[in-house]
Amino acid sequence: MPQQEENLTRPKPQGQKPARDAWVVQCITASTRTTPSGADMDLMSAITERSNMLQAYQRVCRNKGAPGVDGVTTDELKGYLQQHWQHIKQQLLEGSYQPQPVRKVEIPKPGGGMRMLGIPCVIDRLIQQAMHQVLSEQFEPKFSPHSYGFRPGKSAAQAVHQARNYMESGKRWVVDIDMAKFFDRVNHDILMSRIARVIKDKTVLKLIRRYLQAGIMENGVTTARTEGTPQGGPLSPLLSNILLHELDMELTKRGHSFCRYADDCNIYVSSERAAHRVLASTTKFLEQRLKLQVNRGKSAADRPWKRSFLGYTVCSRNYNIRLKVADKSVKRFKSNLKALLRMAKGWNIRKTVNELAPKLRGWINYFHHADAKGIFNELDGWLRRHLRKILWRQWKRGRTRARMLMRLGIAEKRAVLSTTNGRGPWWNSGASHMNQAVPKKLFDRLGLISLMDSYHQLKCNV
Repeated sequence: MPQQEENLTRPKPQGQKPARDAWVVQCITASTRTTPSGADMDLMSAITERSNMLQAYQRVCRNKGAPGVDGVTTDELKGYLQQHWQHIKQQLLEGSYQPQPVRKVEIPKPGGGMRMLGIPCVIDRLIQQAMHQVLSEQFEPKFSPHSYGFRPGKSAAQAVHQARNYMESGKRWVVDIDMAKFFDRVNHDILMSRIARVIKDKTVLKLIRRYLQAGIMENGVTTARTEGTPQGGPLSPLLSNILLHELDMELTKRGHSFCRYADDCNIYVSSERAAHRVLASTTKFLEQRLKLQVNRGKSAADRPWKRSFLGYTVCSRNYNIRLKVADKSVKRFKSNLKALLRMAKGWNIRKTVNELAPKLRGWINYFHHADAKGIFNELDGWLRRHLRKILWRQWKRGRTRARMLMRLGIAEKRAVLSTTNGRGPWWNSGASHMNQAVPKKLFDRLGLISLMDSYHQLKCNV
């Protein structure tokens, strides 16, 4: 009996808990042919190897996600693998596996317009995740240190801090490159040629090509795809970095200071003349060499404090450059909170606070790298005023409002005058009687996350 199967069948010591998802181990290691090992293992065998597939399975289940065109959910993946995995693995190893079409989903973009997502079936997400884990080991050592998107050990915060360092060094002009619908415009032939420079396993190359060309299904109709890598699959971020690695190498060869996060690329130079020259040459390279389209309306050579990068911008000053949250990011955040607050008109205030918690926590965790902190105090006050407005509306009648104000510590005469002032809910929510009746400490007891308090806590933990 092979060592692998022996380990699976060996009795466990008394008191030891069975391995998590042991059925997956047994299922994904079952095969109709012997898998090579060590130096003789080909890339597809490494992708379908036991530990790699188990890691991919756990990652896909943890990420959840919507089902694809076949309707199978992550909760149903267990049963699907038990029934079909041996046959799927055999097809992968032989190079005959055919991915299913992706389900087309469109979501609004922050700057207007719609962004297309392609949701693969859950089994294809599993295979793509397994491929991503193996292919990343081949490509990651080759990627530029100035590429920060979708890479282990890299983050948007690192990109933003590096951009500030460039400005501190005297590069006070930025070339902001915006690629129009990047994920929808990737040229398959160019991308495959870049992958084939590193990956020699033809079975893997064939499968990547099939994933690129898998159709898009909308309203039951499948449309063939000749370009693009729709966002939604685990493999798309890696493929985008492989293609744009050539841009990184070109900018490095030219000696430019740059930061790239996926398709967001900023290049920092010392003069306006150099900025316009670099914008023209980089646009030419992207359009002629990589066959990508640059959005000339959104790309620009400008001062950094007039542009934003990954939601941040900087204060206009000649030294000690300070990061701050971009106005667009603040506007988008308020819009998202307003959408939730509109639904909260009939909710208990505690439920509203609980619903707000993940949005507030996620936002401040991302933007706590800002040095200009006044906006966090401003947003705290703005949110508390909206919550007071909800309370004022829920109290409805003047008698109820007066009673609630008195219960919250407002004198009777003042409470009655406040409810008969003829002003609307927004005015009253910002008036002194509501600020005194429902102060910040009351919201703190309810569990409302304060952006300013969280900012200071995160800064102390850095």
